Amino acid sequence: MGWLISRVVTSALLVFLFAEVGMMLGYGWGVPSFGAALGGAVAAATIVAIESLRARRLLVWLRGDRTDAAPRDPGIWGELGYLIERTFRKLDRRAAVETSRLDQFLSAIEVSPNGVMVLTRGDNIEWCNSSAAYHFGLDPLRDRQQRVTNLVRAPAFVTYLQSDDHSAPITFEDPRLRGTLLVIIREFGDGMKLVLSQDVTERERNEAMRRDFVANVSHEIRTPLTVLAGFVETMGSLPLSEIERRRVVELMAQQTQRMQSLVADLLILAQLEGSPRPAVDRWVPVKRLLDQAHADAVALSAGRHRIDVTSSQAAQLAGSEAELASAVSNLVTNAVRYTPAGGTVDIGWLSRDDGGGEIEVKDSGIGIAKAHLARVTERFYRIDGSRSRDTGGTGLGLSIVKHVVQRHGGELEIGSEPGQGSSFKLVFPAARVRPGDPQGLQNPIIAGPAVGPAAARGQGRSATRSRS
Repeated sequence: MGWLISRVVTSALLVFLFAEVGMMLGYGWGVPSFGAALGGAVAAATIVAIESLRARRLLVWLRGDRTDAAPRDPGIWGELGYLIERTFRKLDRRAAVETSRLDQFLSAIEVSPNGVMVLTRGDNIEWCNSSAAYHFGLDPLRDRQQRVTNLVRAPAFVTYLQSDDHSAPITFEDPRLRGTLLVIIREFGDGMKLVLSQDVTERERNEAMRRDFVANVSHEIRTPLTVLAGFVETMGSLPLSEIERRRVVELMAQQTQRMQSLVADLLILAQLEGSPRPAVDRWVPVKRLLDQAHADAVALSAGRHRIDVTSSQAAQLAGSEAELASAVSNLVTNAVRYTPAGGTVDIGWLSRDDGGGEIEVKDSGIGIAKAHLARVTERFYRIDGSRSRDTGGTGLGLSIVKHVVQRHGGELEIGSEPGQGSSFKLVFPAARVRPGDPQGLQNPIIAGPAVGPAAARGQGRSATRSRS
């Protein structure tokens, strides 16, 4: 308030001074009153001109980018400029903070694996993150303000977008992604839409595998149970001779063994999937694994095949001996059962140039068609269902082998042609392989825990021998 009083006093003094000067000049002209009035008018005009100049300077500053300081003129215009500048600076700081928060929010949405897309009232793309762009085949920058239905032509999506009911999400197959998208739309603001998308291909695949797994297990168990129930009813209702009774009991024992094998394999798979990876400080001699596999193969073959073992190098593998023995035994048993009498089965170890190694089981058996190679490790997948059951397989053997080798950081390589035999390789990385003692077993070896009800050798015999 002090500046206003000061300004009024200063203006009054200036007017009074100019009026006095005008009056003195008016005495010389004989019109003192006119001179005083003229002096006052000149003073007032001067004050108005000065204030107008100061106001114009403030307006010029306001119309500019306001990066420099406001004019610091004395009086009301300087005070007003300072207050406006301070207000602008506060607004700029607040806007910078909000912009930073918005950028952080958009950055968080940008790295989200779920797609986020904002549509205007006319279904034009206002903004989308990279995940949404990938899901719908868009360019996040080039396609802005484009109508989304001109770019995304999936009938299910277009119908869902244009409908009035968005309460439930939809899923549809995307041929471009070769997968399944889940999309949900929420409306907000003045007719705007938020489109959320998620790639659920893996989830759908896992769900399908779970359904197939439950169906397959139910089928595998129901079949022997049906046979057992029939035999029990037969024994209880019909008079059987001693030979017939023995035959029925023998068949019942076979079906019981089949169910036991299936349950044992399921338990092994569950334990493999739910337990941590084998430690890398437990070393198992490869020679011991191959000798054990050779013994299992000889016992199963009963002299019908030629079985050769190559284990000249005394290498060692880091991991669980029980799991490794089970995997090799499954491969060897498959080779024997799917190789006609007179054929050969070769079991060997080969060191790789990268420091890793591989255990190979090769046979001269019936072979596998190329169309089946990609699926033979799936649970319960059978190339020939009747033949697999005749050989005593449960359809889980190669699935167990694959889990074991993956838990040891390796992979299962399969090569086969119909009528030309098959080759199964357990490939291990260099971190799991080391040269062993020349004698193979001079240093004590600490074996890992068993992965089933039986340890190493027993597990190798009880695990699934089915090729599929």
